[in-house]
Amino acid sequence: MRGTRNADRLRPRSVRAKIVSLLMLPIVSLMALWGFAAVNTASNIGDLQRLKEVNSQLLTPLDAFTTALQAERAAAVRGEGKKLTVAQKATDAAATALQDGINSSSADAGLLDSSLPGRISRLDKDISALATLRTDTTFDTRYADYTAVIEHGFAVTGALTGLQDTEVTSEARVVLELSRAREAIAREDAVLGAARAEGTLTKKQYGVFVGAVATQRLLLQPAIADLHAADRTTYDAIVSGADFKNLRSAENSVQSAGPGDSAVSANSLADWDASAANVLKDLGRAQSAAGTAAAAAVNPFGLATLGGSGIAVVLGLVGVLLSLLVSVRVGRGLIVELLDLRNSALDVAGRRLPQAMRRLHAGQGVDIDAEAPVRRLIGDELAQVGTALNAVQRAALKAASQRAELLSGISGVYVSIARRSQVLLHRQLDLLDTMERRNHDPVELEDLYRLDYLTTRMRRHSESLLILSGIPAGRGWRDPILLVDVLRAAVAEIEDINRVQVREVPPVSLAGPAVADVIHLLAELVENASSFSPPSTKVEVRAQVGHDGLLLEIEDCGFGMKDDALAAANSKLQSQRVDLLDTKQLGLFVVNRLAQRQDIHVELRHSPAGGVTVVVLLPAALLREQPAPVRVAAGYDRGLAPAAALIPNQRHS
Repeated sequence: MRGTRNADRLRPRSVRAKIVSLLMLPIVSLMALWGFAAVNTASNIGDLQRLKEVNSQLLTPLDAFTTALQAERAAAVRGEGKKLTVAQKATDAAATALQDGINSSSADAGLLDSSLPGRISRLDKDISALATLRTDTTFDTRYADYTAVIEHGFAVTGALTGLQDTEVTSEARVVLELSRAREAIAREDAVLGAARAEGTLTKKQYGVFVGAVATQRLLLQPAIADLHAADRTTYDAIVSGADFKNLRSAENSVQSAGPGDSAVSANSLADWDASAANVLKDLGRAQSAAGTAAAAAVNPFGLATLGGSGIAVVLGLVGVLLSLLVSVRVGRGLIVELLDLRNSALDVAGRRLPQAMRRLHAGQGVDIDAEAPVRRLIGDELAQVGTALNAVQRAALKAASQRAELLSGISGVYVSIARRSQVLLHRQLDLLDTMERRNHDPVELEDLYRLDYLTTRMRRHSESLLILSGIPAGRGWRDPILLVDVLRAAVAEIEDINRVQVREVPPVSLAGPAVADVIHLLAELVENASSFSPPSTKVEVRAQVGHDGLLLEIEDCGFGMKDDALAAANSKLQSQRVDLLDTKQLGLFVVNRLAQRQDIHVELRHSPAGGVTVVVLLPAALLREQPAPVRVAAGYDRGLAPAAALIPNQRHS
């Protein structure tokens, strides 16, 4: 249940909100797809831009540092003092440039690869430890330490090859393989240089040399095949040159000779130093042209970089804008049409139809064709709904007109029956009055009094028909009548008068023209109170003069009424129109008509005793002052005297 209530709260209530929600769903979906493509494209552009910056700030100095460190390693293992000093100065200069690049590019490095900052930090520590590294004297230690630093440099470069499967990324992988092939040749040169300086090639040095040769041959040719045509031409020229052939011949000679003195004394090693230096220099130059230069030439905003994702972003933006434009135009048109339809329906329901109904109830004619002209069923669905509402209005006006004619006919029937009954009842009351005066038998006189009561109640019911039809009842008094006599006459018109207790009555009189209506009104209310309370209980009538008039309270000790029933009864008492077809509680409609005629306020309330209290407020304009108070004993009993005799001097006129 709670989930249902939450869903109801989230559901759009107005038509405008529903249309906007309906139209926004595909737009939001399209915008989400466009946003994904835009973010993806922006991410690619950002990565390439950062790659370009890292290449210029990090990779280029890293390549120079690796080349310098390879030269220093070769000089260190050979024990060449002068060359080593020169190489160390070159390495220090390259290390300083590399550290400057690390400091400026480390912030963007983590955005390219999560492992890149850690690898850069490790390389930075290696650079700081170069002084300690240079203190080693043995070949194995020096060679291993220099090689470890170079491998850490390759690890930094390798972290940048896994960005995206673009042309630049593929080149970076190939260049990394070529760099490792060049490193393998540098290792061969360092090992052979150390062996020639010592005069013999140890088994360990031989194993390192053979492994370097295998690595170089495994990486070089496949990597060259993956290069672009222009870069492949450069590398092909290197591997087909005399220096590279001499290098290859020397490698084969060393591998064939094996460890020992003969490996370093072969004639094929006579040109090794020059050939190795030239090959390493040429490979370094070609590597720089194929790798770092290609990365530096990348345009992050070029068509080759953006490709299909850039086109998708542009087309997606155009689609979003067109969708927004169409949705706004269509949605606004629908909303305007629906608002016009709603306003028209509200105008019909709230103003035009009620006005026509009031004219019909007032007996005035209504031109249905003028109020709701006939419309043809043309246009779209909304226009057809407007036509349907117009048809509903015409049907309602026709039904109301027919109902008004029916009520007018019923009212005429009421008046006719009431007038005839009134004439007969007046004649019957006159006859009963004559019989009561000449008959002195107590038993018969009591029966005549009972018959007089019944006739009086019948006359009241007959007058109720006239009142409901909006016609004066016929009875009236010219002079003011004491309030106590008015109350007596009202009580006398109910069946069980012995249950009614009239408390102290203020010394006021009621204006003559209002006496008949007030008697009838109070009689209806007192009879209603006695009818809906147990026979063993009393009905109390209290009166009190206030600032606004005379306040009368009629209280019973019945079972009371529920709140909704009490509200419905008060609605009938205070309604501006009376529905003669509502046959339930016609007495309340009679009280309604009488109260409106004399400007009397009548309201039902819950009684503290558990029953219902009727509050009747007579306006001050209906009251007249009297010189002396009149007290009526509780449980007033007029015996079985005729009801008309309760008001002195005047019976009716």
